[in-house]
Amino acid sequence: MSLQNQKVIIVGGSSGIGFGVAAELLSRGAEVVLVGRSAEKLKRAQERLGSESRVRVAATDARQEDQVVQLFATIGTFDHLVTTSGILPYNAPIGAVDATKARELIDTIMMIPLLLTKHSQGRLRTGGSITFTSGISKDRPGPGGAVVAAAAGSLSYLARALALELGPTRVNVVSPGWVDTPMWDAIVGEAKKGMWEQMGKRLPAGRIASPADVAKAYVYLIESELTTGTTLSIDGGHALI
Repeated sequence: MSLQNQKVIIVGGSSGIGFGVAAELLSRGAEVVLVGRSAEKLKRAQERLGSESRVRVAATDARQEDQVVQLFATIGTFDHLVTTSGILPYNAPIGAVDATKARELIDTIMMIPLLLTKHSQGRLRTGGSITFTSGISKDRPGPGGAVVAAAAGSLSYLARALALELGPTRVNVVSPGWVDTPMWDAIVGEAKKGMWEQMGKRLPAGRIASPADVAKAYVYLIESELTTGTTLSIDGGHALI
């Protein structure tokens, strides 16, 4: 499949994995629409990509249904949808789970894909694709990780159901392992370098992924016309250790 002149919406595209996906798609001739909550971050991302004629931005809180409706009304028809919106993981023993914090995480991981898929109907080209993002937390939950594991894991089942409902439009999930993104700086700060070295030695692939590494998985799922209802792990073998 040629991506020349195809329009791809990337929610969470101003940094991290989403930004890496945008860069990879641009290199293959696509047009991208970067969506995120911060207009300032989106503008910086647009400038960094250096392809302003093929990069649009839309400041949108995709957790808010009215803003999602407005987003698609503004963008019009398009070919592919990618969601990479992230949130700092919420970990707590089940007996101490804060319902407000749990709902915030679930809204980001689960409700954003639901709302985007709902309101993309009639705008997303039939036979195009939708790609969600989960992660290693569903396979290797840490202490107190029940909420994030459940939310991330649910996307695989959502994709399977939607693949049947929306076919021939394809619906898939990318499940990254640890990826060197700004979110990790917020999670562990200066300890990141040491953690990366230790985990790199343990991973069968021998190193932590970059956003550019992971972006190739999204491009594959966008281009692969017979892949649907699938969760593609790109974790360097993290789930094995």
